[in-house]
Amino acid sequence: MDLNFNKNEDHNKLLLSALRQKLSLVKLGGGEKRIQKLHGEGKMTARERIDYLLDAKAKSIEIGAFVGEGMYAEHGGCPSGGVVVKIGYIQGKQCIIVANDATVKAGAWFPITAKKNLRAQEIAMENRLPIIYLVDSAGVYLPLQDEIFPDKEHFGRIFRNNAQMSSMGITQIAAVMGSCVAGGAYLPIMSDEALIVEKTGSIFLAGSYLVKAAIGESIDNETLGGATTHCEISGVTDYKAKDDKDALDKIKNIVDKIGDFDKAGYSRIKAEKPALDENEIYGILPKARNEQYDMMEIINRLVDNSEFEAYKEGYGQTIITGYARIDGWAVGIVANQRKVVKTKNGEMQFGGVIYSDSADKATRFIANCNQKKIPLVFVQDVTGFMVGSKSEHGGIIKDGAKMVNAVSNSVVPKFTVIVGNSYGAGNYAMCGKAYDPRLIFAWPSAELAVMGGTQAAKVLAQIEASSLKAKGEVVDETKEKELFDKIKARYDEQVSPYYAASRLWTDAIIDPLETRTWISMGIEAANHSPIEKKFNLGVIQV
Repeated sequence: MDLNFNKNEDHNKLLLSALRQKLSLVKLGGGEKRIQKLHGEGKMTARERIDYLLDAKAKSIEIGAFVGEGMYAEHGGCPSGGVVVKIGYIQGKQCIIVANDATVKAGAWFPITAKKNLRAQEIAMENRLPIIYLVDSAGVYLPLQDEIFPDKEHFGRIFRNNAQMSSMGITQIAAVMGSCVAGGAYLPIMSDEALIVEKTGSIFLAGSYLVKAAIGESIDNETLGGATTHCEISGVTDYKAKDDKDALDKIKNIVDKIGDFDKAGYSRIKAEKPALDENEIYGILPKARNEQYDMMEIINRLVDNSEFEAYKEGYGQTIITGYARIDGWAVGIVANQRKVVKTKNGEMQFGGVIYSDSADKATRFIANCNQKKIPLVFVQDVTGFMVGSKSEHGGIIKDGAKMVNAVSNSVVPKFTVIVGNSYGAGNYAMCGKAYDPRLIFAWPSAELAVMGGTQAAKVLAQIEASSLKAKGEVVDETKEKELFDKIKARYDEQVSPYYAASRLWTDAIIDPLETRTWISMGIEAANHSPIEKKFNLGVIQV
C-alpha cells in the first residue's frame, strides 16, 4: 500500500468514527434522565421496543437516524425527529416499524416528524411492506402547529396514507403503548388491527382537562380512553396487553400468520462475498474532493465475487455501466468514473463530469435494465455536466435531458449511494431524492449541493464584494479573504452529509461496508411489489 492509500484510510476511518459517535448520541433520544423516567413508568424506550420486536441476529437498517440533527435548537432539539424507523424481520417476514420516542418532548410531532413518518409510509407503499406503528405520542407540537397541520405533506397526509394502504392490501398493525391523542388517535384505528397496553396506553380525541373545559364533564384519562374502555366498551381496539412486552409478543403472533407476498421476480442466486477486500475501500476513496481515483476499484469491492460485466466499456467513460450481483441479487450499476480518461480520438475527459457520450450510454443502459427487469444501483460522485461551447454545441443539454428522462420513467426499483460529490444537475441525472429511489443513502465522505463549497464561496464572495464596492466601501485582499472564509464556512455546513440527512434528503449515513446490506434488503423489499407499469421514455429529443 502507498502513502496516499494510508492517508485516505486514516481520513475515512476518522469520518467513520465521527459517524459512530454521533449515532451513539442520537440513540439516547431525549437523554438518560428521560429514559430512566420511562423505565420508572414500566415502559420500554422506542429503540428497546423495536429491538425486542425484531428477530434476534437478523439484519436491519434504520431510516432517518439523523433526522432533525441541528434543527429546532430553540425548542430543545428533536433527535431522530422524535420517531425511530427501522426495516427488519419479524418472524422471518420483512416489515417496517415506526416507533414514537416518548423521551423527545413526550413523543410530540415536530414538522420533521411528520416528514419522516410519511417517508416510512412511502417505503411501505412502494414495497408493499407490512408496517407496524408503536404509538406513544402527545400529538402535534403546538408551538410549530402552523408548519405541520394543514398542508398536503403535513400531519393529515398520514391518515390518508393509512386509508390508501388499506385499499392496497398492505398490513398495518398499531400498538398504543402510551398517549394517543387528538388527530393522532385516528392512526391506530385506521390500521387493520390495534392493540393497547393496560394503564399506560390511552386513546381519545380530547383528554380529561379539555373535556372538562369543553363540556364540563369530570372524568379521568383511564376511564375516558384506557385499555378497558376501548377493549370492552367502545370496541375501538382489538387486543389488550398487560405490558409492553406482551403487546410486542402479540404483534409477533399476528405477523407470523400473514401470508406470503406476491413477488416481482428479480433474479437472485446464492450470494458471494467480494473477492477483493472490502476494507480497502477506506484507502481507495480519496481524502481530497478533486482527487482522481478509479471507481471500478470501489465497485469491485461491493459486488459478489468482484465480478462486473461492463456495458459499452470504451464509450462514454466518465460513467461506468454494467451488470453484477450484490448479495446474490442481479443489479445494473450506473456509477460516475472519477479518473481522467482518454477517448479513442485522443481527447481527455475529466472524471466526475457527465459528458454527452456518457449520458447517452447511461440512457441506453437504463432502458436495457428496464427491459430485462433488473434493479438499478446509482453510485454518485459527480460534479455535474460538462460545460463550455464544445459541449453546448454538441447537445449536452439534450443528452442530459435524455438521461434524466430515462431515470424519471424507470419502472424497476432504483437505489442511490452517494460516496463523494453530489452536485447540481449531476445529482438529478444520477437519481437524487427527487427521482424516487427506493432507498438513498450516503457515506460519511458525501457532499450534496448545487456546486462545491470552494466554487460557490468564490462566486458568492465576488457578488458580495461587488455589492460593498458599489456602496463605496473599500474591499482589499484581506476583506475579500474574510468574505470568502465566512461564506465558505457557512456553505461547508450546508454541504455536509449530516445537513442532508437531518432534512431527509437521504435516508441514512452509513459505513461503506454496510452498502451491500442496504441494497440487498432494499431489493428484497422491492421484490414484494410486482411492477405494474411499462417502461416508456415518452417524447425525447433524438
